[in-house]
Amino acid sequence: MAEGRFMRQRIIRALMKTSDFEYTLPDELIARHPLAERTASRLLHVDGPGKCFADRLFNELPTFFRPGDLLVFNDTRVIKARLHGQKDSGGKVEALVERIVSDHEALLHLRASKPPKPDSVLLFAGAIQARVLGREGELFRLAFDPARTVLEWLEHYGEIPLPPYLHRPAEADDDARYQTVYARDPGAVAAPTAGLHFDEAMLARLRELGVSSAFVTLHVGAGTFQPVREENLADHKMHSERYVVPPETVAAMAATRAAGGRVGAVGTTSLRALESAARDGVLRAGGGETELFITPGYHFNVVDRLVTNFHLPRSTLLMLVCAFGGMDLSLRAYAHAVAEHYRFFSYGDALLIERA
Repeated sequence: MAEGRFMRQRIIRALMKTSDFEYTLPDELIARHPLAERTASRLLHVDGPGKCFADRLFNELPTFFRPGDLLVFNDTRVIKARLHGQKDSGGKVEALVERIVSDHEALLHLRASKPPKPDSVLLFAGAIQARVLGREGELFRLAFDPARTVLEWLEHYGEIPLPPYLHRPAEADDDARYQTVYARDPGAVAAPTAGLHFDEAMLARLRELGVSSAFVTLHVGAGTFQPVREENLADHKMHSERYVVPPETVAAMAATRAAGGRVGAVGTTSLRALESAARDGVLRAGGGETELFITPGYHFNVVDRLVTNFHLPRSTLLMLVCAFGGMDLSLRAYAHAVAEHYRFFSYGDALLIERA
């Protein structure tokens, strides 16, 4: 049965085009700064089964849940992954850590007038020496000065890696606001942005209503911002990200199902982690690397509801949303959000989507 679903999904992908997921977004609707309060955003409720949507406020989110429901959050923590420096030749270089692979080595995106050569030394922030070990695809593997771990160097000298579409450098407020209040496992280079809407008071309200919480970890990579370059979706290779689904989350989901509750994922990253751990229809604890590419026609195994943000045109995240809420309804909801001047992307407004 699982093989049949895979074949069906592959056929659907082959028929779908990246241009099917295009929409026009005025530049002024991109939210370049967060609102003063995390829960102050708007909320678009998209009812997949009912094929309708409605304008609400994020502060109303608890009214959509009932005792016995479960919300699953991604507890990854964004690291200060952006570095500025120079090559030993004097040329400037900008770096974005994609993944820390050991205490003293990392894989990075490097931007320079000429790519640095193996064994050359880079100096970041006037303080960190790093030797180029070689290339792995589009990434460079660097060995950092062993006086500190890579994570410690980044914490002292790195910058929060804001998304490129914000077109601004990180500011002091971003250190806290581009981070969920429940972040605890460092490793992401982009925030799981649906979680940015939750504050401690909202989490307390949900608990008081009898809504349980559970956590997964998926370290969001810079690939989340990469556009799909191939027109035929079957030709797109999804970027890889590390994830963990702990045993207590599997147990919480089983208990929720047994009691007739509903499972909601906060963010596409939480959903991808859960679906990656349930590819054969059974959710299992564990983790690894996921390259799961969810497009319309995908058979969802474990998630009923999705809290998410508005995503870029032609992006894999918009494709996932269309798969979850229904393609026609999701694109109509996006058109409505543009017409009603919702705020888009990482610091923007939210959606609550009931699975179609």
